[in-house]
Amino acid sequence: MKGALVILVAMIVIGVVLFITDVIFYRRNLNNTHESEENPDPNTTGSKAPFASPDHGDLCCGQHLVCEKTSLSPLSDEIIYYDDEELDRFKGRAADSYSSEEEEQFRDVLLTLLPQDVPGWARSMSLRQINLPLNVREELLMIVNELRGSA
Repeated sequence: MKGALVILVAMIVIGVVLFITDVIFYRRNLNNTHESEENPDPNTTGSKAPFASPDHGDLCCGQHLVCEKTSLSPLSDEIIYYDDEELDRFKGRAADSYSSEEEEQFRDVLLTLLPQDVPGWARSMSLRQINLPLNVREELLMIVNELRGSA
């Protein structure tokens, strides 16, 4: 009986300690979020705070550091070019109408991107109304799935 009480008390103490550290960690991150919004770093490329933002309404999952990097749906209207201005000539074209040479142009851009830039490039293509060739789209989705798996 004494052993069960000791275990119960130990579990309560551990639970309280974990709860307190979680609250402190949450407040520290919340304060860092507010400070970074007030004093934006000019060297950052628009990364968002790790907590939910009213800017994105229903699209926001509250985990910007994770979801914006691996989400393919555009959360903002800002178009970012990845040295791929030549692909603008394919605006509005159907995904299954590309020749093998044109498909290779998309593949070259995709394979020269840094892995963390791939979701942003996909969002950029979507905002620019450029449909990716079907094979390139499959390769892009494989890269993004690998990124999600490693995050």
